[in-house]
Amino acid sequence: MSEPATASGTEARRREILHLASTSGLASVEELSARLGVTASTIRRDLARLRDQGLITRTYGGAAPSVAHPEQSLRQRTGEAFEAKRGIARWAARQVRPGETVMLDAGTTVGALAHELRRCAPLTVVTTGLTVLDELADADDVEVVSLGGSLRHLSQGFVGPLTEAALERVTADAVFLGADGVSAEDGICEADQQQTRLKELMARRADRVHVLAHAAKLSRRPFHAWAPMPAGWTLVTDEGADPSALAPFHAAGVRVVVTDGEGAEVP
Repeated sequence: MSEPATASGTEARRREILHLASTSGLASVEELSARLGVTASTIRRDLARLRDQGLITRTYGGAAPSVAHPEQSLRQRTGEAFEAKRGIARWAARQVRPGETVMLDAGTTVGALAHELRRCAPLTVVTTGLTVLDELADADDVEVVSLGGSLRHLSQGFVGPLTEAALERVTADAVFLGADGVSAEDGICEADQQQTRLKELMARRADRVHVLAHAAKLSRRPFHAWAPMPAGWTLVTDEGADPSALAPFHAAGVRVVVTDGEGAEVP
């Protein structure tokens, strides 16, 4: 039996274990080993790592998801829907004018936007996300303001009262927010109450509010913490979105932008 030698292969396998544990209820290390083509000892190491991350609960001989919809870490989500996220990020970057102040939260799509914003300088970026800080650390013409606070390791973003206190001292021309799920009625869905509160507060501090969410996240409700969005917000998604999933947003008066992989707006 062989096993992937790369970190990306390990991450992909662990994502598959999470999927299988939550959908088919696999309880056997041997079954996981046979299905994924690696040794039982490799599966046990994977399960131990996922347990340490709080994503699964070990059971006799195997594993079960620790919650109905386990939250993935930012690293696990990096390769998910890559083309869609790139297109969304490119469109979003074109909405930013030189000299503006923009807010970015944590997340992979927002991190992709940070990469694109290097071409939009000069500007000021206010952020709660480590990915954004890393992308812009050497961008000399971008003033980067970190809101600080307590680091939430799974999302690689800062949250908590110190973050909120710093946020009270700034405003922005635009804010770009990621989401685990998004609903026309309820706004942004996240796994953590502190995250949703912070997103709601960030939306209040900006003139233009954009939610960046690829098609799989539309009308998705994986968790029970929500951040309502102000009137006039914009949903930016990709061309994989089903028209029936977009209909509730149109009906609610949300501006909907659909992009292709290059960031062009799709009619």
